[in-house]
Amino acid sequence: MDVVSIIGFAAAILTTAANLPQAVKIIRTRSVKDISSLTYTLLLAGLLLWTYYGIEKGDWPLIVCNGISALVAGTILAMKLLIKKQEDQN
Repeated sequence: MDVVSIIGFAAAILTTAANLPQAVKIIRTRSVKDISSLTYTLLLAGLLLWTYYGIEKGDWPLIVCNGISALVAGTILAMKLLIKKQEDQN
């Protein structure tokens, strides 16, 4: 494996893991007051487009990493919307 491939895999791992701490914090605290719905909507849209691009190119690292990232970002966005709805009802 060449240096460029190693850098690519490292970048994929880091960007995939980037939202995990936020998701864990939301799950633990049940607080989403500081989360931007717009930011996570845009992030999710971009990740889904990258995943589609990877599928079209047959690029498995793009597909897997962006697919996992999209699941995490989608989960954060869903929690934001669900918890906010519960807070608004109370």
